[in-house]
Amino acid sequence: MSEIRQRVVGRHLRAEPSSHVLRYRRGQLVSSTRGGAFWFRPLNAAIAEVPVDDREQSFHFTGRTADFQDVTVQGAITYRVADPELAAERIDFGIDLATGVHLEQPLERLAQMVGQTAQQLALDWVAHRTLEAVLREAVQDLRPLMMAGLVADTALAEVGLEVATVRVTRVAPTPELERALQAPTRERVQQSADEAAFSRRALAVEKERAIAENELNNKVELAKREEQLITQEGANERRRAEDEATAKRIEAMARAERARLSSDAEADGIRSVKTAENEAERERLDAYREVTAQVLLGMAARELAANFERIDIGHLSVNPDGLGALFETLIGAGTKQLEASAAAATERGAR
Repeated sequence: MSEIRQRVVGRHLRAEPSSHVLRYRRGQLVSSTRGGAFWFRPLNAAIAEVPVDDREQSFHFTGRTADFQDVTVQGAITYRVADPELAAERIDFGIDLATGVHLEQPLERLAQMVGQTAQQLALDWVAHRTLEAVLREAVQDLRPLMMAGLVADTALAEVGLEVATVRVTRVAPTPELERALQAPTRERVQQSADEAAFSRRALAVEKERAIAENELNNKVELAKREEQLITQEGANERRRAEDEATAKRIEAMARAERARLSSDAEADGIRSVKTAENEAERERLDAYREVTAQVLLGMAARELAANFERIDIGHLSVNPDGLGALFETLIGAGTKQLEASAAAATERGAR
């Protein structure tokens, strides 16, 4: 909106940079400038102010598809006045020369023109497609279609309008129909969630089963190893007992062998001694075998005399009659023994 100040000699107007001001005098255009400032006399002047900045018009259309379903199209259109002089010729942009306010509502009229044109394009596109096609293709196809239709529209071009952008933000059916359409997808999602939950539960059960089976296998393996350990310990004890018994048996056999060897040695010694004694006795007996009884009696008497001290006189009984004959025999035997000994010595000396 322009700012108008009243002075003594006239009035002064200062416009914003986004406004294009057209000044008329006596029905003729005398100046056309953007964001200008000038003096004017209200009695012979008429001024029009055309905004040339970008303006945005939201739209919310409800149309019916080819299968008789209501669809809502929402979005926004950005447009601007490209030819202010042409727009001022078709639409009244005149302002109050005292306040600078538009006398009519030209901006609302421009928005209405843009909105109605966009609505016509959108509803025509929706009417030739089914609900499924509209919901699937609207965001991709409807925006370029509306943009091309608005740019090519002659009514907008005749008022100097230029469309900058078109945005389609939402295409949706009625709430009841939308819930009905969402139901299969929601069910599929719920089924997928249930299947995922079932899969997780089955996986958990499978893991628990695997864990339980693993624990059971571990217990079985531990029992087997315990059995092997007990068997091995029994075998070790049995082997230890057998080794001890074998060692004791070997030790006993060694003692018995040592005892046997000692006994054999002692017996051999005794046998050797006895053999020697027997040999000596046999030789002595062989020597005595050829000696006469008188010699033997002489030798007996000599032995008696040698051992006379050991004889207990108290228990000795001597008969005088037999003693004389005994002495005679002994003396004769001793004489013969002496002679035999002398002969034997002579013979040994000759040899």
